[in-house]
Amino acid sequence: MHRRLLLLALLAPVALAAAEETAWPGGIAFIELGPADGAPPVVEYDGKRVLVMQDGDRWRAAVGIPLEAPMGRATIRVAGDITLSFDVVEHVYREQRLNVSKSYVSLSDENLARVGRERKIIDAALTNWRETKLDGVDLAAPVDGPQSSSFGLRRFFNDEPRAPHKGMDIAAAEGTAVLAPRDGVVTATGDYYFNGNTVIIDHGQGYVTMYCHLSEIRVDEGQDLAAGDLIGAVGATGRVTGPHLHFGTYLNGTAVDPALLLAGD
Repeated sequence: MHRRLLLLALLAPVALAAAEETAWPGGIAFIELGPADGAPPVVEYDGKRVLVMQDGDRWRAAVGIPLEAPMGRATIRVAGDITLSFDVVEHVYREQRLNVSKSYVSLSDENLARVGRERKIIDAALTNWRETKLDGVDLAAPVDGPQSSSFGLRRFFNDEPRAPHKGMDIAAAEGTAVLAPRDGVVTATGDYYFNGNTVIIDHGQGYVTMYCHLSEIRVDEGQDLAAGDLIGAVGATGRVTGPHLHFGTYLNGTAVDPALLLAGD
């Protein structure tokens, strides 16, 4: 009890300010939790476990904020009975219009059923929780190349509105090597209708990355990876207009902007 009261007394005044820099829909609220003595506290946001990392001599939470989150006050729950607040601030995302095959806009019953089956597999991998100690969340770039489409774009395919872009597209020639951006475990691979050849990597504590439209997959489900290991090659499979890597990053089951996690960005 004493430790929880001390945590609240020390950190409640600074939690709001600490979260403001990138605490927008599709962003990340980094919130200081207190001295890193003993086990890390259990933190929840919207009923989901949140990543807690050691940052020097302090515990720090990295809260993924959904794209659909409303602006205004939000809260996390720490150690079961402490509530800390932060503000979700406005962030404007641009519009993007793309032309693709009609089969990727008006789906047949067969393809609708396929997408439904695949979504269950993908969702399970993106929401997996694996206990591990983390001392940061920085990622290396998985492939060399310029960003061709940014995260959060309000998308229209053949002039029909669709879900926002939940990743970063990196332009690169077909066959370019795609590398693991940090240590992790492969939790799913497959050829999916929209995403094409896909790899999903679990980095621990709900921190997950996804790689789509690959020309080939060079890893197996359950495989342990070290940063820099080859996982596949850039391709143009699935719903695409040309070769590129769709790179997705997830915290507490929520898509967040990869640009906020890439080291040096």
